[in-house]
Amino acid sequence: MIEARHLRVLRAVAATGSFSAAGRELGCTQPAVSQQMKALEASAGTPLLVRTGREMRLTQAGEALVRHATGILAGLTAAEEEVAAIAGLRAGRVRLVSFPSGSSTLVPTALAALRAEHPGTRVSLEEAEPPKSVEMLREGDCDVALAFRYEGATGTDEWDDLVVRPLLADRLVGLVPEGHRLARTESVAIEDLAGEPWIAGCPRCRGQLVEICEGAGFTPRIDFATDDYPAVAGLVGAGLGVAVLPELAVESVRPKGVRTVALRPVVRREIVALTLPDLARVPTVAATLDQLAGAAAR
Repeated sequence: MIEARHLRVLRAVAATGSFSAAGRELGCTQPAVSQQMKALEASAGTPLLVRTGREMRLTQAGEALVRHATGILAGLTAAEEEVAAIAGLRAGRVRLVSFPSGSSTLVPTALAALRAEHPGTRVSLEEAEPPKSVEMLREGDCDVALAFRYEGATGTDEWDDLVVRPLLADRLVGLVPEGHRLARTESVAIEDLAGEPWIAGCPRCRGQLVEICEGAGFTPRIDFATDDYPAVAGLVGAGLGVAVLPELAVESVRPKGVRTVALRPVVRREIVALTLPDLARVPTVAATLDQLAGAAAR
C-alpha cells in the first residue's frame, strides 16, 4: 500500500533532484529520505528513480506517481481539514427526530443555543413518535431521537442498546372544558372522569390512557382520537369531552376554553434523547445532546 508520507518524499525528490536537498526541504536526514524511497519502490513494485551520480531522474512509473501525487495529497489535505472542522464543531450535521410536543418546546431552545455556540453545525429536524423514532435511529435514518416512555410501563429494556440522555419527567394533566363541573378543582382522581366522553392522543398515549383508566376500574369511552395536540385541546374546549395530556404538550398548545387539572394518581412520562454508542462520540451529536439537556433544565 502506498503511503501519503512516501508520496510527499517522492514529490520533494522530484522537485529538488537529490535526496539531500529533499531532506533539507522536508526537515529530515538524507538516509531517512533514501529509506522512505526504498519503501515506496517496494510498495509500487517497480523502480521510481534512476540514480546517475549525484542526480536523480524519475522513471516512467515515477513520473506517473508524481503526477497523481499532487491530486492525492491535495485531496487528503482537504479531507483532513474537513474532518478537523467537524471535530472542532466548525462544521458537521446532525439529523434530529422528535415527537411533536418536543419539537415545539425543547427543540427550538436547544437548536438556537447550538447555532449560537457552533454556527457551522447544521441540524435537520423530522417528526416521529416513538417507537417509530427509535426505529429510525437504529436504521441509520437519524443521529439523535427525542423520545419518551411512561413510568412503570413494560418493556423498559427497549433502549438497552442505546445511549440514553435523561431530560425531564413530564407529568400528565387532565383537560376539561372551562364550564365543566370539575374545572375549578385543584386535583381530580382519574375515576371522577369515568362517565365522560374522552379525546385520546397518539397511539402510545392512547394505550397509556386506557391502562390508567382500567387501573382505576373503568374503560374510557373514546369518542375522538387524534395525534394532533391542538385538535385535542380544541375538541375539549368545544365541550366534546375530556382528555389527558402531558404538560409538555399542553405548553406547546396553549389551549383556549380549557382548564388543566392535576390528576391522581400522578403519572409521568420520561423524556430522553437517544443516540447510538458510536454516534455519541461524534462532537456535533454530543453537543446536540448537551443543548437538549440544557433546554430541558430551563
